[in-house]
Amino acid sequence: MADILAQNIPYTTITLANIIFSLIILVAGLLVAGVLSGMFRNGLKKTKLPELVVEFLVRFLRALLYVAVLLAVVSTLGVDISSVVVGLSAVIGLVLGFGMQDSLNNLAAGVWIASLRPLDKGEYVTVSGLSGKVHAVGIMATELLTPDNQFITLPNKLVWGSPIVNATRMPTRRVSVDVGVAYATEIPKAVEVAMAVIKQHSLVLADPAPAVVTTELADSSVNLQLRAWVNTADFWAVKNDLTIAIHAAFDREDVEIPFPQLDVHMYKL
Repeated sequence: MADILAQNIPYTTITLANIIFSLIILVAGLLVAGVLSGMFRNGLKKTKLPELVVEFLVRFLRALLYVAVLLAVVSTLGVDISSVVVGLSAVIGLVLGFGMQDSLNNLAAGVWIASLRPLDKGEYVTVSGLSGKVHAVGIMATELLTPDNQFITLPNKLVWGSPIVNATRMPTRRVSVDVGVAYATEIPKAVEVAMAVIKQHSLVLADPAPAVVTTELADSSVNLQLRAWVNTADFWAVKNDLTIAIHAAFDREDVEIPFPQLDVHMYKL
């Protein structure tokens, strides 16, 4: 058995024993890296650091540990680590000259995002035309989850370099529901009915006060907008409820909601 383990792989100086030992180091190193990352995460959670910062630091540490494991595995194969490091340095220098700028930009942007937190884990944001709940901010990319559970990965430089619309950062939001009424409608009556609909909803806040305003004299309708302030968590529920309720209320009070009409006049030549 010892003779078999001592045999060299053809055309190399690496023995079977080296390969087995390197595999053991690889598995053990990955396990240790996972344990250390978990301990590091648990330690950071006891601090007052935001969860987004904790996630970023844990991922950064895990990447460093993986590099250390890789170097340890290479060392067990009999390769001089110093030469590997020199080789990696040369490769990194070459890559830096041809495209590593993007990676460095993503890394720097990730640090700024984790530090200044224009978005945080669990918040719903729109970035570069893409919307979703923030899942994590990694070393190179920010991860979003859409409402229909699609996973989006955005390079950090795009996130940091683009306007970020954060829909859930503030504790309250204003719900706006647009509805049109016929030109023959008594506008004060329509406003009164709409205000009653808003005030009857239990989730609508009294301060700031709700309002109904006229927004446009359109081609086929006078457009009104129902404006109600709610807690951010109640935004979509209230918007849906008010949309349904205003339709039912206008129907009940004989307030006409018109649809676009086109009159065509034909003349005989």
